[in-house]
Amino acid sequence: MRLILADSNELIRIGLRAIIGSKTDWEVIGEARNNKELQEIILNFGEAIVLIDFSAPGFDIGIVPKVLNANKKVKFVALTPDQSAQTLVDALRSGITSYVKKDCELSEIINSIEETSQGNKFFCGQILDTIRKASIDVNDLDFDSFTCEAVVISDRENEIIKLIAEGNTNTQIADFLFLSNHTVNTHRKNIMAKLGVKNTAGIVMYAVKTNLVSPNKFLFSPEIEV
Repeated sequence: MRLILADSNELIRIGLRAIIGSKTDWEVIGEARNNKELQEIILNFGEAIVLIDFSAPGFDIGIVPKVLNANKKVKFVALTPDQSAQTLVDALRSGITSYVKKDCELSEIINSIEETSQGNKFFCGQILDTIRKASIDVNDLDFDSFTCEAVVISDRENEIIKLIAEGNTNTQIADFLFLSNHTVNTHRKNIMAKLGVKNTAGIVMYAVKTNLVSPNKFLFSPEIEV
């Protein structure tokens, strides 16, 4: 198994080398301290697993789709200190296969590499807890719509997001904002495209994460539109 370490922290890379060194059939074929170095390394190798902290100085999540565009045989395991729902969603949509926290058990880091090499997804216990609490369905994310551009939500779209999250139908939102049903439906489609979600649950999750609504005010009524 060929591995590439992508982290600006030398101590972290030393620790990962020690973990990988315990496996006789694992090999570190390159180390990158920033996006540029990772792109250069990828050009020299084919199939490999990249252990990356995209939140480390010198890296960002945008490097993942860039690398995958250059080399489809690469798979990514995210190894970061962050476990927020938004970070997780962005990581999965960018092309991250598996996700573990830096303070996970060594066995979970090893398992993440093994499972990823076999074409499976792996999430450590802490990440699974984040997924559960945020009601994220990793199979329902719109991976194809991911771009490296920043998501810009207008004031009107935030209004509509808030009303959707509170359980209002398109007709009710149209009445509240003095808009046509067609206009509200167009806004809804644009919002889902920008957020990279496929249904109302994804919009609600965004509304909670950005504090547009409180989780205690959800109105998951039978009429809620998905």
